Amino acid sequence: MGKFIYDGTLKVDFDDRALAHLQVVIMSKLRRGESFHFTWKDDAAIGDGRTSIWLHPRCTLVFKFYRGQRAPLNLAWVDALAAVANSPSGLYIVPEPAEAEQESVAW
Repeated sequence: MGKFIYDGTLKVDFDDRALAHLQVVIMSKLRRGESFHFTWKDDAAIGDGRTSIWLHPRCTLVFKFYRGQRAPLNLAWVDALAAVANSPSGLYIVPEPAEAEQESVAW
């Protein structure tokens, strides 16, 4: 499990594979100067609700991965995440497309 750390205070656990895909999408949008919100479902241990944050080019983000090696990226999943990030609903995790092994690239 990797950690997504927002402004040094909010720390959230995500699977390394999902976190790698989120990193590509989030950093691509921020590099273009785009602000957006990111929402996820909270763990049952902290209430089973959901959290939503506003991401902008000046926010401090840390992507801390459990494993030292990079996970291969599924370009179809990156595209799906980017599509929701560009929608009015903002970024949230969508299921990884099944054809991952055919469209994976090393990251």
